[in-house]
Order: sequence, then structure tokens, then C-alpha cells
Amino acid sequence: MPDTRQATLYRMVLPEHTCPFGVRAKALLDESGFEVEDNTLETREAVDAFKAEHGVMTTPQVFIDGERIGGSDDLEQYLARNREG
Repeated sequence: MPDTRQATLYRMVLPEHTCPFGVRAKALLDESGFEVEDNTLETREAVDAFKAEHGVMTTPQVFIDGERIGGSDDLEQYLARNREG
């Protein structure tokens, strides 16, 4: 494999709640050999602002090579497609 692949992850980690889908997305990226820029959204306001800025309804959101892949289910499908090819 060439150089380490890069991914950017935005996930919710609030004092009272850590999103399990964000944890799953991080694990999937780590297991797939990505170098992950892990951005935690630590307040409800930060989560809401991120969702508004990117026009998405949910977190986590994963970006690979500047392309928004989506949430953890989308990431799982993306990784499966790219393993097959």
C-alpha cells in the first residue's frame, strides 16, 4: 500500500454522552489503516453548528480525500467496496 491514507472524522463526545457510532467509525478507520484526524464535537452547540455547516442530519461524519463519505454505516459500505476492488 502506498503512503498512509488520510481520513477526517467528526464525532460527538459530550460530557454525558459519547456517540457509539462515532466510536465505531474511528475503530473502522483505524482497522483499515487510515491516519485519522479525530475531531470531537464536545458541546451540543458544536454538534448543531457542524450539522448546519455541512448540511447533514447526524454525526459522525467521515471525509476521505476531501470527499464526505457519511456516517458509520456509509463508511462501512465504502470500505467494503474499496476492499473488493
